[in-house]
Amino acid sequence: MLFRARSGAEILEKIDVNEEDAFRKYPEINHVLAIVKTGNDYLLGYHKWRSDWETFGGRLEKGESLRKCIRRECKEELGICGADFEYLGVVHYYMPPDYWVKDWHEEFGGLYGITLPEDALRTIEENRCDKEEIGRIELYSVLKKHKENIDEINERLLRFY
Repeated sequence: MLFRARSGAEILEKIDVNEEDAFRKYPEINHVLAIVKTGNDYLLGYHKWRSDWETFGGRLEKGESLRKCIRRECKEELGICGADFEYLGVVHYYMPPDYWVKDWHEEFGGLYGITLPEDALRTIEENRCDKEEIGRIELYSVLKKHKENIDEINERLLRFY
């Protein structure tokens, strides 16, 4: 185990597996996440349904590749297209019940990193589509300064990029 949050959620391991082999070796992968850097800071989104600040991403759709999913999710949540995502591996979690799964469960997710220019925040705010789920975006340093509630698992994921 690499990390345990106060909620009991755990990052069990980060698995270095080739992007093309990830699904074959870990067919349980059900989501992707993007760690977004801008300058020397990170960007997080406020997830309205969970009431905390998180990395960006979401569930895989049927037949969707990891890369196609991260591109779709970042277009919806960040309004960016054609970005150069860096594949970082697969993260293995032990997670508490949520609105998707009613019991404690293991999850696997593809992890990506992306670096955007420092002036990207304005463009993102103008172009992002999914404001129903991700209500606001903000820099990590600003959130820490204001003692905002940042999801512990997502905050720990920032260290992978």
